[in-house]
Amino acid sequence: MTKRRIFAGSRLRSLRATLSLKQADMAARLGISVSYLSQLEHDDRPLTPALLEALTRDFPLDWQEFEADAATRRLAALREAAADPLFPAPLPPDQLARIAEQQPGFADQFIAMHAAYRRAGQRLEIVDEALDADTVQGSRLPWEEVRDWFHEAGNYVGVLDEAAERLGDMLRGRAASPALEGLELYLRNALSVSLVYTGHAGLRDYDAEMGHLVIDQGQPAESQRFQLAHQLAALALREEVSSVVEAARLRTAAARQLLSIGLANYAAGAILMPYARFREEARAVRHDIDRLRQLFGVSFEQACHRLSTLQRPGARGVPFFFCRVDMAGNITKRHSATRLQFARFGGACPLWIVHEAVAIPDRILVQLAETPDGVRYVSMAKGLVKPSGSFDRSPRRYAVALGCEVDHAREFIYADGVTQAVPTRIGVSCRLCPRPDCDQRAFPPSDREIVVDPDRRGVVPYGLA
Repeated sequence: MTKRRIFAGSRLRSLRATLSLKQADMAARLGISVSYLSQLEHDDRPLTPALLEALTRDFPLDWQEFEADAATRRLAALREAAADPLFPAPLPPDQLARIAEQQPGFADQFIAMHAAYRRAGQRLEIVDEALDADTVQGSRLPWEEVRDWFHEAGNYVGVLDEAAERLGDMLRGRAASPALEGLELYLRNALSVSLVYTGHAGLRDYDAEMGHLVIDQGQPAESQRFQLAHQLAALALREEVSSVVEAARLRTAAARQLLSIGLANYAAGAILMPYARFREEARAVRHDIDRLRQLFGVSFEQACHRLSTLQRPGARGVPFFFCRVDMAGNITKRHSATRLQFARFGGACPLWIVHEAVAIPDRILVQLAETPDGVRYVSMAKGLVKPSGSFDRSPRRYAVALGCEVDHAREFIYADGVTQAVPTRIGVSCRLCPRPDCDQRAFPPSDREIVVDPDRRGVVPYGLA
């Protein structure tokens, strides 16, 4: 087999220019000499597997879509699988490259086996679901079915996101995001919707027969704007939404209706934060949520949620996890593009910083955490209070959290100064966490027997078999 030689001089020069790096700085990052880098940039020498590994590691977002052919995708998948903390030490890049090139069948089987292992690692979630009081005879409720559909879709709906981006770009003009007035004009002129703002109407009330939309003026400005974008998306992108719902093959009418609402919300976020523009600005400010929400005129939660959807093939964003937690610790919204997976029901680990954030509104907390599989994450959490606009309606209080694996720390402003801290040892939830020595444990693991010694008492009144 002829060894494949990869020349990427123009790509290296473009990357260095994008990052405003001098040749000496780039060479130092890659661990090579300036003269060697110059030869690579002029296509005098090909990239080696070790250099490809270094580029993927140090510039994951810029290099992740390089040469997306089958051989390169195989090597990338093999490298990711072999880096799992399950294995005591990763294989050298040269050895992985030889395996992918000389034994492609074996590499594909190894990748598939690792994927199966990862799926099997979530089997306790099924046990957790069976224990939940809302689960009847093992069937999923409509909202659970829709939640799982978004999870299986990777929280990215391409046909809808692209259509919403085109619409958002048209409406925004030269601004970062469509203005309130632009949304109102499009609803009135293009969609023949009459519009009025009033109090105590619910957040949004649309009369389809009359084509009349009522928006609660007691909402914050960004919430009013989102409700307009939702209605605009529901009408202007009705065919795209319907095609996705039909292809989803959900079991009940209620689930299909909930999915339609969820897709309109998804499209509303894509209209207000068009994909390419939002991804570009997010990277420029290192995913600083406050700067993004001011630039695009959205809420803190809306900006966080949009970041979790940036999974477009060929232009992916940082793989984030995102969730919303209420005052009782229930996870009311969740998605993860990382290896961290949330429990399907109930609360999250009490050691996770998001619980503290609920009690401290308008303050950003950060945390370095380590899950039982040895993977470390940097997470940011902020407590939010959404005013109701009326004394007789209680404001909504909750917290949102956004995080990524430490491999992407340099892209995440909240990781500055945190990655060298002692990590907090968290789990998914007590029912799923295997740690035997956690003082915060509320329940034993679902798959472990407990051991009770009447003559000894620790913080937790039982041990694990």
